[in-house]
Amino acid sequence: MTSREQKQNIRYIGEDPAHRSAIMRAVKGKDTTPELAVRAMLRTFAPFYRLHRKDVPGNPDIAYIGRKRAIFVHGCFWHGHQCARGARMPKANADYWRAKIAKNVARDAAHREKLAAQGWRALTVWECELKEAAATEKKLREFLK
Repeated sequence: MTSREQKQNIRYIGEDPAHRSAIMRAVKGKDTTPELAVRAMLRTFAPFYRLHRKDVPGNPDIAYIGRKRAIFVHGCFWHGHQCARGARMPKANADYWRAKIAKNVARDAAHREKLAAQGWRALTVWECELKEAAATEKKLREFLK
């Protein structure tokens, strides 16, 4: 079977709830490609960060404990960013996805409020922003001043 045929078959296999569930379980929450890119940038000018601290509200991807700075690296689709990728909704099971993404957005806002109440500053780096590495690095440098 060619790779093209395999890609076409995935569409049909994905209709099976058990298979779709297995695919969704495989989506990583830590050490994603965008997160690794941000960490590589930070290593050059602001090392000594901590990863996925559970004692910090929202369990930020990157935390500077002494500076009280939290950095979240968000995927545009999963966190409802208003870019081309984030604003696109799946056609299949659209109500489920709208509710899920809205719940993610509300949870993110609640985490930011908790952080602010504890004197933390938070920054969100969106997946789409990483296309402009220089601008993202500038944003990170300004945030960490």
